[in-house]
Amino acid sequence: MVQLAPAVAMDEVTFRSDTVLSDVHLYTPNHRHLMVRLNSVGQPVFLSQFKLLWSQDSWTDSGAKGGDHGDVHTKEPPSAETGSTGSPPGSGHSNEGFSLQAGADTTGREAAEAQLDEDGDLDVVRRPRAASDPNPAGPPRDKVWRGALLLADYILFRQDLFRGCTALELGAGTGLASIIAATAARTVYCTDVGADLLAMCQRNIALNSHLAAAGGGVVKVKELDWLKDDLCTDPEVPFSWSQEEISDLYNHTTILFAAEVFYDDDLTDAVFKTLSRLAHRLKNACTAILSVEKRLNFTLRHLDVTCEAYDHFRSCLRALEQLADGKLRFVVEPVEASFPQLLVYERIQQLELWKIIAEPVT
Repeated sequence: MVQLAPAVAMDEVTFRSDTVLSDVHLYTPNHRHLMVRLNSVGQPVFLSQFKLLWSQDSWTDSGAKGGDHGDVHTKEPPSAETGSTGSPPGSGHSNEGFSLQAGADTTGREAAEAQLDEDGDLDVVRRPRAASDPNPAGPPRDKVWRGALLLADYILFRQDLFRGCTALELGAGTGLASIIAATAARTVYCTDVGADLLAMCQRNIALNSHLAAAGGGVVKVKELDWLKDDLCTDPEVPFSWSQEEISDLYNHTTILFAAEVFYDDDLTDAVFKTLSRLAHRLKNACTAILSVEKRLNFTLRHLDVTCEAYDHFRSCLRALEQLADGKLRFVVEPVEASFPQLLVYERIQQLELWKIIAEPVT
């Protein structure tokens, strides 16, 4: 089979002949919120809007220990629009005792029960838009990847690491992790490519603005293409960067993070190249936090089930740790997933977190 030439931008369509992505869920094709395009490896891109619902109820003893806790739930949370007495994460109170759910895209007091799909990922239930079918066969549901939920849990657990900092998320998708980071961070740059995805991030940030506002955080949605060396500064392009924002990014960023962006070897290479390039341009030492799910995929090349994408991710970690350019050294550490689980999802063994510390060579 013929493989097309590499795309010049992350969101241009190419097709690879050797990989079958096992996590692509095709829902009901007549719902408007379904696939909007294909990304650079032919993977469908879905749009998902959500509002995080929170309460101050203490989690169970088992939930505080982490692990597989798909049965963690919350009571109906207070509405952000009605002066509630609870305190969201990042408000200055301890984050101990917070449970978060992704609920319907609504501004009232209705709380939607978080649901899991057949793989244990969080499905977000949403009201149909006014222009859609008023009597759909079932509630439209969108996906939030498990790796993003694991990363969000870690951010809530390590709010001391994020408090008051400037952070950058690569491949933000729905923007969930950026929104959670903004409960503690001063500024979060939420980045991806594609005007549709970035507009969705902007909408989700607006829906959850009360969480960031409580801690004084700001989320800025920007385009960042891993296959390009420079940031887009064209004012005519939506979500481009101003010179002031670029200066702030390079002068103050200390945290980089990404979830579920390691499903294709070419893009994985581009992510690590971007991480290295950013680390060398940042004024301060930085820490990168990466969330990945070890997925089994059937490949046509081997006619067998393999973990090629994960294996390539691990090889990139090793190559980064061995990089010796006399300027920076990269220390790679696995993060034990024993921290408390506050979000509703199945924390399976295949979910992993990795920490990369970039330090100047002395």
